[in-house]
Amino acid sequence: MAYVAVKGGERAITNAHAWLGEVRRGDASVPELSVAQIREQMSLAVDRVMAEGSCYDPDLAALAIKQSRGDLPEAIFLLRAYRTTLPRFGASTPIETANMAVQRRVSAAFKDIPGGQVLGPTFDYTHRLLDFKLAAEGGHDVPPAQVFEEVMPTQLATIAQVFAHEGLLEGDPVTDTSAQPYDLTREPMAFPADRDQRLQALARGDEGFLLSLAYSSQRGWGSTHPLCGEIRMGEVSVGFTPDEL
Repeated sequence: MAYVAVKGGERAITNAHAWLGEVRRGDASVPELSVAQIREQMSLAVDRVMAEGSCYDPDLAALAIKQSRGDLPEAIFLLRAYRTTLPRFGASTPIETANMAVQRRVSAAFKDIPGGQVLGPTFDYTHRLLDFKLAAEGGHDVPPAQVFEEVMPTQLATIAQVFAHEGLLEGDPVTDTSAQPYDLTREPMAFPADRDQRLQALARGDEGFLLSLAYSSQRGWGSTHPLCGEIRMGEVSVGFTPDEL
């Protein structure tokens, strides 16, 4: 899209900004959304903005969502722009997802995986029906989730680890660990792209595009329908070693 310079542009832009602030606020008789409310009650939107914006800060992501009127691509642009102003102290150590404190871990390919299927907080079984109780003034009390009596293992092996001895899944290619990884946030994509570039591009990619890419990869083989080996979600520790140590 191209822009054409016209007379009175500065005044028009100032008025556009004022109008944007007005429509962002909406009806002044309705209480204004706080950053804390967005952070706590729109956590998936906050997570997406942080992931695609390559900046882990829930408060800043919530602020970007508020500033963008809920337009997540715009919020991602805002967070990416802010990220470029921050100093860089170094790089974190590689994350080992096998040590994840799992909240959700499912496999479509292997039903009886060691450790079991962990559904987690999922929409999969809500039947996609509107819950009009949420529209009631003050909402409604949410009963706490039942705590399972049996303690879940702190570490659940990945599908690749479980079936490594059978050779069912393609292993990760051997790479030079001493080489400095490509930084897609500072250098443009270069072709042919190595594995580190491709993974960074996927990590920062648009959610809708990645979903369509995943489905086209799974269902683009005629009568053959590959299944997901494993999908997991949870918390992992991120380590950082300063240069002076």
